[in-house]
Amino acid sequence: MSDFAPHRPCLPVAGLTPMTTLDYPGHLASVVFLQGCPLRCGYCHNPQMLTPRKAEPDEWAGVEAFLETRRGLLESVVFSGGEPTLHADLPLAAARVRALGFKVGLHTAGVYPRRLAALLPHLDWVGLDVKGPDAQFDAIVGRTGMAAAHRESLARLLASDIDVECRTTVHWRDFDLEGLRRLALDLAAQGVEHYAIQVARAEQCLDARYAISPPDAPSSTAVESLAANLRDAFLRLELRH
Repeated sequence: MSDFAPHRPCLPVAGLTPMTTLDYPGHLASVVFLQGCPLRCGYCHNPQMLTPRKAEPDEWAGVEAFLETRRGLLESVVFSGGEPTLHADLPLAAARVRALGFKVGLHTAGVYPRRLAALLPHLDWVGLDVKGPDAQFDAIVGRTGMAAAHRESLARLLASDIDVECRTTVHWRDFDLEGLRRLALDLAAQGVEHYAIQVARAEQCLDARYAISPPDAPSSTAVESLAANLRDAFLRLELRH
């Protein structure tokens, strides 16, 4: 194993996807999931990753050993969660991943803008979760003060040279079609070029009420029609069911 620094990252690893084409668009990636998230989105399908914990000494070492065996086979490593920017050692881990020859991606809700700023020199791509418009953001995530933090993170990312995809997970308890349309156009007006609309999964939701689709949920055809009408506002827009 390479010895890049005397201090190894201390990160609580919640899981590892060895290979995927879904989590970093256009790249063959491995995904490292980190434990802990301050948000409580009702539709969250990884509730087992929410509670923070201390890392065991060898957790990151195991990930790094795995990545050593994938040099030349994988293109990138994505840090996900949970909320990966919760962890102070993430910039060090990202730097070590880059030193192994991988591109570095990040999935984040952007609720720690200063920590995100410290990560920017080590990142190649960010998938930023846009939980909802400012007026609804805190209600959707179950915590106050998050909308302002997210807004700052979005501004930092758009001012950087990092490839950014904004994505909104849509549960029809939180959205209607018009609200989704307004959110998408607002993001486009801010300069977002890549946007993904992700229809929330009904299984394993943090809040049991989200496992039931509301009776006034729009049809798949209506959602697809909205996505089609929004595509001209972006360089790339994807609808993910």
